[in-house]
Formats: sequence, structure tokens, C-alpha cells
Amino acid sequence: MSFDKIAVVGAGAWGVALANVITRAGRSVMLAARAAQSATLIGERRESSRLPGIKLHDQVRVATASADAARHDAILLAVPAQHLRAAITMIAPALADGIPVIACAKGIERGTHKFMTEVIAECAPSALPAILSGPSFATDVARGLPTAVTLAASDDTVAAALAQALGSTTFRPYHTTDVRGVEIGGAAKNVLAIAAGIVSGRGLGASAAAALTTRGFAELFRFGGAFGARPETLTGLSGLGDLILTCESAQSRNFSLGLALGKGQTPQAAQSGKLAEGAFTAPVLLEMAKEKGVEMPIADAVAAILDGTLNVDTAIENLLTRPFKAEG
Repeated sequence: MSFDKIAVVGAGAWGVALANVITRAGRSVMLAARAAQSATLIGERRESSRLPGIKLHDQVRVATASADAARHDAILLAVPAQHLRAAITMIAPALADGIPVIACAKGIERGTHKFMTEVIAECAPSALPAILSGPSFATDVARGLPTAVTLAASDDTVAAALAQALGSTTFRPYHTTDVRGVEIGGAAKNVLAIAAGIVSGRGLGASAAAALTTRGFAELFRFGGAFGARPETLTGLSGLGDLILTCESAQSRNFSLGLALGKGQTPQAAQSGKLAEGAFTAPVLLEMAKEKGVEMPIADAVAAILDGTLNVDTAIENLLTRPFKAEG
């Protein structure tokens, strides 16, 4: 099984980083920008405004996203979760049967409650949906710093072959068939990272941050279990690993959003001009958790702060005055 020609749809920071790292792995890469103007600018400057200071590899071909992107051995969708449906719809008619389409977004679609691979399967029934997720900042990946992630597909042979094709000495994809577990880890950790940012912005200290991350992971684990995720996936790179990264670094847009909220900014001001996937995922996560009877008090507090029904201080007080109970 050979994946020599790869298309990356989405020319933001993550798309550029993936295009660079896959090219270094020896593959032929097309970076497909969703807007023609973006494709022209990136093609001329060999750099994206979303990832300043990082030059696009000379061998990466830049084009406008079209049916041409579908005519590759595998396609990576490096677009925000709420835009993934539009991206896959654009290329779906030209996809050959069985072509892997890999979601690189961490979120759940609003309204439908669908995970990213479910959106791919609905819009492109002939494709093989997959997911790439894990503790990775675009700048680190683009610069060639050591990074390990998880790649999941229902077919283990395909997942292993994709990991081999995309991987290199500095970019290490571990493969699994637990698609849902990988998707849940990436989506839930974004919401919890907002909570971690709030704790930091409020100056509650390192002990509170550690408690928040630990209890947040307990919520992620309960949610994952309710939706059939494997424990080893949730405690792996795409679950606990990604949670640790995004709960302690301002490089995370979700953590930065929480930081602004903790420092007193309104939800509207804190989100202005920024894309933090967790802000979209929080209410969806809670709706799905309630359907399964899963208790997620930290995620609940984040959603309430974001929609303005609860202020930060009251949310913190509510969490601190919850009844004492056994750990679990």
C-alpha cells in the first residue's frame, strides 16, 4: 500500500506545518488553499500569514482547493472543525473508492453532534475516513521539532501504512483503529484547556492548575467511555497527552482564550478575531454528555461562562463548593 502523493486541504498554520513535515518524509505534497487569493499569496511568498517566519518547503505545490486535491493517494483536511463539511463536500465527487480522507481538526460539528470522521463518511461515502490528532503545535511541527501524534482509521493496515507514509524521525504517528477515542480526546481537551486558561488568568496557582487538569481528564475519560473509546487511547497521546500540552501553554488558542477570560475580558472580547475550537465544542459536548448521563462539571462551567450565563468567579465558587466525594 503506497501513499506517495498527498494533498493537504487548508493553508492555515496547521496545513502549512503538515505540508512541510510530509514533504520532509519524502512524499509529493499539494497544499490546497480554500481561497484563490490565499493560494496566490502563499505561492508567491512561500509563507503563510498564519505561520509567520516559517518558509514553505520548496517542493510543496500550492493550488486552490478543487477536485484536483481529490486525485491524490490520501487527503488531509487541515481546516477548522466547523468548516470540515464544506471542505470535504468540495472534493467528494472526484474521490476514488477507498481513498483515505484524514480529518486534522479537533472538534464536534454543531447541530448534528457528528464527529469529524462521521461528517466525512456522510459527505463522501466512498472514502475511508481517518483522524490525525495528538499533542502538537503547528510551529513545532513546521520547524521539525520532535512530535508524536495518533493516526486512527477503521482499517488497521491502512492506518499503519498512512503512519509510515507521513512519519519521519521528528514526526511520529502511532496508529490505532480506535477512531472514536482519538476524536473524543481532541475535542474534549479543547474545552478543558479553556478552563485551565481561566485558572491561570485568575492567578489561582500551580496546585489549582494540576487539580483542574486531573479532574478535567476524569471528565474526558467518563465521556469517552460512554461513547465506546478505549481506555488506552484516552490515556495516550491523543487524550491525556494532548490535554497536558494544551492545559499549560499559551501557544494553545483554547488556553489563551481561557487566560483572557480569567483576566476579566468578556467572552465576546476574548473570542474576537480568534479561532478556539473549544468555544464551539463546549455546548455540543455538554448536550452529548447529558444524553448519556455523563457528569462534566468543568466543561459545564466553561460553556456557561462562554454563553454569558455565569461569570468566572461564580463558576469557580460553584466548583469549589461541590459536595466532597470519593475520587473517580
